[in-house]
Amino acid sequence: MMGRFTAVIVALLFSCISSTSGQTCEKNCGKNLDSCSCHTTCTSLANCCADYKEYCVDISPYSGSLFGGTDFIILDASFETASEIECRFNGNISTVGYVDDGGTGHCISPLLYETGWIPFEISSDNGTTFTRAGTWLSVHTGKLDSKFKAILDNSTKWQYYGTPNVGGTLEMTWNTSLVRAEKVNIELWGYRETGEPYTEYWLGEWHYLYSLAKDHPNNGSFSFLPKPAENSFSSSELGSVRVSSSSHPDGMWNVQAAWTEDHALAWHLEENFRKDSAGWALDKCLAWDELENQLPNFLSEIIDCPCTLAQARADTGRFHTDYGCDIEKGSVCTYHPGSVHCVRAIQASPKYGAGQQCCYDSTGAQVLTADSIGGSTPDRAHDWGSPPYKKPPRIPGQSHWIYDVLSFYYCCLWSDNCHYYFKHRPSSDCRRYKSPQSAVVFGDPHFITFDGTSYSFNGKGEYTLVISAEKQLTIQGRTEPVTETTNATKLSSVAMREASSDIIEVRLVSGNSDLEVLLNQKTLSFTEQTWMDLYGAFLFSPTSTNVTVMFPSGAGVEVRQREGTMTTTVLLPEDFKDATLGLLGKMNGDAKDDLVFSNGSVVQNSSNPEELFSFGASWAIANESALFTYDSEYLLETYYRAPRHDTSFIPVFLVPESPDDPLANQAAMICSGGGSQFCRYDILVGRSPGIGNATRMSFQSHVSLVEDLKPVLSCGWLSPPDNGKKEGTTYLQGAKVRLSCNEGYNLKGSALRLCQADGQWSGEETRCVASSNTTGIVAGSVIGALTLIVIITVIVLHSRKRKRKDEHSAETESH
Repeated sequence: MMGRFTAVIVALLFSCISSTSGQTCEKNCGKNLDSCSCHTTCTSLANCCADYKEYCVDISPYSGSLFGGTDFIILDASFETASEIECRFNGNISTVGYVDDGGTGHCISPLLYETGWIPFEISSDNGTTFTRAGTWLSVHTGKLDSKFKAILDNSTKWQYYGTPNVGGTLEMTWNTSLVRAEKVNIELWGYRETGEPYTEYWLGEWHYLYSLAKDHPNNGSFSFLPKPAENSFSSSELGSVRVSSSSHPDGMWNVQAAWTEDHALAWHLEENFRKDSAGWALDKCLAWDELENQLPNFLSEIIDCPCTLAQARADTGRFHTDYGCDIEKGSVCTYHPGSVHCVRAIQASPKYGAGQQCCYDSTGAQVLTADSIGGSTPDRAHDWGSPPYKKPPRIPGQSHWIYDVLSFYYCCLWSDNCHYYFKHRPSSDCRRYKSPQSAVVFGDPHFITFDGTSYSFNGKGEYTLVISAEKQLTIQGRTEPVTETTNATKLSSVAMREASSDIIEVRLVSGNSDLEVLLNQKTLSFTEQTWMDLYGAFLFSPTSTNVTVMFPSGAGVEVRQREGTMTTTVLLPEDFKDATLGLLGKMNGDAKDDLVFSNGSVVQNSSNPEELFSFGASWAIANESALFTYDSEYLLETYYRAPRHDTSFIPVFLVPESPDDPLANQAAMICSGGGSQFCRYDILVGRSPGIGNATRMSFQSHVSLVEDLKPVLSCGWLSPPDNGKKEGTTYLQGAKVRLSCNEGYNLKGSALRLCQADGQWSGEETRCVASSNTTGIVAGSVIGALTLIVIITVIVLHSRKRKRKDEHSAETESH
């Protein structure tokens, strides 16, 4: 108790001292003040204001589901036990926090309709003043580690419940530490979208439906026998189950909770669904079909799929693995049978926020819905959402469920009417797909430009790798000596930005064994998340040696750590043609004008190392355009306060050839094949066989990448003839498709068609025509049917005439 009291007094004293001298970080986070700093770099520079950690807070965990309910700790800040904590997110969403017995402050994350880094403020006086600030990472539930959410045991059973032969008890589990309570309520929440689509009145909303259990022991598991929903509840077909403390009223917003992933609520639907699930689903499918006929066509504005699996996995600036079908995780492709890997377009389409999905089979060929239920499907709403989020169809996850996934259940999974679904969600083939161009920096450092020119530049300083004024893309690289005794340099940091996006820097950490990522000069942690939605960019780092940055233009930057060096690959789509300059060249398909000085003149002799050195030096960045972080005295003295190109550092230009060199034999053994000149330089000048080997590997990887991205010609989908069939579902150059007719039909046209180099199918259009015997049989059947109709008609008329005659006779007799 005394220790806590002392900590509070010290914190208040620091705050008082800082405030009286005008050096407080209260409401100044991110700023450099006159005598101290509240900027994120102040810790490493040892110039923080005394109350920096008190007001510019770090938290743990730093991320959680966009559904909210995560309890996070406010690190290094002092609170009184009686403090009334309120946490305000995005300036307008408040949750109630608390102070635990140890004097540590806690916040509860709110339900959000967006992903990415969300700013928040903290009040310790029940919302009167908000003095502390931090950021929270809101994450798409599909990208959230399972330990942070409640789990549906056998989720397929939950989502097929009530269909033939699916019933019984349902079970779910959760980590009890996610809910700080002895008793919990198990609640069902539903999601809906209301208002006219594509208008300002189109809104998404989560709402409480009912409780499955109350005062249930917080033992981490719950099982129940579902009952059909009553009244209007069954209209909610998408939802999530929430586990929260029983101390809260039913359906209370923004309390500590564990949520399941959003899912199709088959298990709670009305009794009619259980009586005839296929008929119920067909009615829903037809209603969806009618709605789609009224909505605008989004297909024309989405990107085409890559033609091959190799292209799809190589085009990392525009496509990323779909977590529902990943070849790296065993190809469990529930919604895409027959596929081994799917990717999604990273960026949503500009006007409608639509997405693209592309799936491939074990041969690497694209799977099309016209051939298979497991084919690629576009999405009216991108699964990952898209900026500015918050409203349909850009709400992450849920908008996609409403317009693309529930309809798949209606038409394909709960009934057998997929033709309705694929009418509106047809696979796009790859006839309009254009591969990106790639360039790379590796080793000590060596460059291969977008148009294939290779050279070495061993300047020391900070330089422009790529600049595009038209696309507002800037990528900069920093180099430093390999060692203190070698006259060769290596890439040690890459910083980048597109338009007004966040600034992202990737650099080697001390010891050169890992990569460090900085977001707007603040170091990021990937201990909880490997994917982050940033402002104007996306970031993926599955390991500490592997980072990929993706920008809205489709530009991608891959950074890999190899043997203490950085290999940086830049991929640019065709839109960048004639729009780039810098050390990675002018991307226009012409290697002759690749190397352009910053003043516009072209390198005359690309085999002259001195001229190449002058070319590289011309691309030294200016102080005002630097994107790098200078958070140590070494970086400040070496780069920030010094010329950006160190003219005193003169590298070795040519590889010394000496048979007496102790590394000569290793160089001969390691450096063979393409790029051997770079490998030899790094061993014999850089004095590192390890770096030389890494250089060889990087060169080979780039060659493979260029090969994977080679343009592939497609002739487009070829349909089977009416009353016939086809063999072959590959439509790229050289592919063969065999066509045949059903029994009783003769083939007219070509039985074999070949995809030709001009993008056209060989031969003639194939038709299946009824054979002569079949024609006779059909004609005979028709004549026979007509004759029978005539006979029946004559009999009926005769019968009516006879009846009228009899009636007339009876009337005459009565009179």
